[in-house]
Amino acid sequence: MQWSSFRNVYWRRAALWSAVLLLSTGMRAARAQVTLGQIDTFEDGTTQGWTVGAGGAPGPVNIATGGPAGAGDNFLEVSSTGRPGPGGRLVTINSSQWAGNYLAAGVNEITLDANNLGATDLSIRLLFADPMGGPPADVAVTSQALLLPAGSGWVHASFLIDPADLVAVLGSASAALANATEMRIFHNPAPDFPGPPVGIPDIAATLGVDNITAAAVPEPGAFALLGGLAVPGVTLLLRRRRQG
Repeated sequence: MQWSSFRNVYWRRAALWSAVLLLSTGMRAARAQVTLGQIDTFEDGTTQGWTVGAGGAPGPVNIATGGPAGAGDNFLEVSSTGRPGPGGRLVTINSSQWAGNYLAAGVNEITLDANNLGATDLSIRLLFADPMGGPPADVAVTSQALLLPAGSGWVHASFLIDPADLVAVLGSASAALANATEMRIFHNPAPDFPGPPVGIPDIAATLGVDNITAAAVPEPGAFALLGGLAVPGVTLLLRRRRQG
């Protein structure tokens, strides 16, 4: 199968499954509105709307302890099998509170805490798309990845999501941000989606995620590093786990 055909089939299936999920919960992603300052801490014991995009795949789970703050700090755990089929790729999707118009909301940065709990290095990116009702018209991914070595420990990262910081996989990055019906957190060494062509399995992996926050930087495309390592588009700050 040609790569372009595979990607079209993938998006059709993903769109259908997203629509089923939204209908089953009585939500419409187009009505959701991301807001500056919103945060997912997972302290309520739920996954806070984060799911997977294929029927039959195991969803993310809420882990009650071991987050960035240590004992008693909940976090979201996402896993992949590394085999072809549902759950093969490392990805989690939110089509509720993380849908909306990022440009109008003034959100040009997403910060989060991440921990590579597996044995293989990861390249974590964000994706914004409008896949409702069919293949999306606009899909954009972060041009730079958060590089997490195996057993990384908790890392605080800042993804810049101004249109200039994204790669348009389909359509335009500006339109993907203005009409987002989902945000994804996923693994891909390349700024593309969904990943390697069908028949090439992804890696088996486990990722911890916490404190996903909608933020803003004063000047899109520029940032200050307080400590750690930086590349254009992603700021990393290693967090020392609190003992206790």
